[in-house]
Parts: sequence; structure tokens; C-alpha cells
Amino acid sequence: MKRRSLPVAAALAATAALLLTACGSGDDNASDNDKIAGADQGSESPKASASASGAPAEDKPDGVDVSLPKDMDLTMVFDWDKPKDKNEAEAMEDAANFLRAIYRGIDERTTKDAAVVTYSTGDGLHYAETQINAWIKGGWTATGTERHYDVSTRSTTNSQAVEVAFCVDSSKFYGKEIKTGKVLKTEPSLADFDYFKIIMSKAPTADSLWRASKVYVQTKAAKCQ
Repeated sequence: MKRRSLPVAAALAATAALLLTACGSGDDNASDNDKIAGADQGSESPKASASASGAPAEDKPDGVDVSLPKDMDLTMVFDWDKPKDKNEAEAMEDAANFLRAIYRGIDERTTKDAAVVTYSTGDGLHYAETQINAWIKGGWTATGTERHYDVSTRSTTNSQAVEVAFCVDSSKFYGKEIKTGKVLKTEPSLADFDYFKIIMSKAPTADSLWRASKVYVQTKAAKCQ
């Protein structure tokens, strides 16, 4: 999958569903290669403390709070089967924590939330910052339910990176204007479905911490319907 940048703020304004999508394209060739695109990223040290991963969000995995703020009225469903491989299981859980961290940043109106800087690095951090800043600029928060499913994982030969790929159904997920409380609903369409590939890189200073170093998104993903 070739990577391209999209004007996120404009895209969010144009689609009332306000999906967390950017930095992707419809070219899915990357999934056919043995080498994981972007897997050489993520050598920086994490900016927050790290301990054990894989615990439920409310238990503060890696010592960082990734629970969704109650005032956001948002439910994130992860219909994912845990891989047998230890690294892939940890990377998959931390990919979910990365997504949770973005919504925490949106709710807190900051890109400096501890969860954001813990679970992302390099281009992954840039992606998170771009998304959060777009929502802040638009004056939006999120509400509804976002479902993640059909997950797959694969590791690099040196076990330092894991590609976590999955579908997202945002048909019941909406943006909401903070000032007015207006929920920005749209009619169901193909635009509700996206296909993500997140490259999770192993943190050099923590055995069980994985961070998003690349994010690829295919919007209007028919294979996810």
C-alpha cells in the first residue's frame, strides 16, 4: 500500500462521520510482500514510563491511562482474537491502545497526553497529532460506537515490528460539536468502512511495549462491508 498524505481537517469537515482516517490509499499491494512496509521505524525511546502490556484498558497497561473518558460517550469494540505469538498479541493490544490514546487526546484537547506519546513514535506520532489537532480545530468530540474486526498480524523476521491489519466499521460512530452538542450524523454508506494497517515497533527500553510507527488507511474499503 503506497502512502500519501490527505488534508485531514478538510476531510473531516467534508464527512460528518469524522472517521479517524488519513495517510493511506487504495493500493493494497503492501499486504502481498514478505517485507512489512515501514517496519524499520520506531528506534526512539518512549517518552513515558513502561511496564507490562496486554492488560485491559481500565487497568492502565504500561502504567498509562488509556481508558476512554466517560464524558465522551464513546464505545470502542475490538472483535479481535488474541494471537498465539506473544509479540503479536502484545503488539495487537497496543495497537488498540494507540487508537484509544488518540481519542483521549481529542477529549483532553492536547497531543501531549501520556498515552499518545507512549503508544506512538515517528510517523505514527505524527498521524496521532494530525488527527487530534484536526478535531480540536473543528471543535468536535466523538460519540457512538466504533467496531474493529477481521484482524490479522504478521511479524518481521527480527521480531522487532508487527503489522496489525484490521477493518473498522464507523456506521454508528459520529462527530459531535462541542459548543452546540449537535451530533453530526450521516446516511450509511461505503464511507463508513476503512481498512487499517498499523506498524507496531518494539520499544527498545521495554520488553512488552509496542508503539505505532506507521499508519496506513484504505478508506471506503469494500472488503470490510
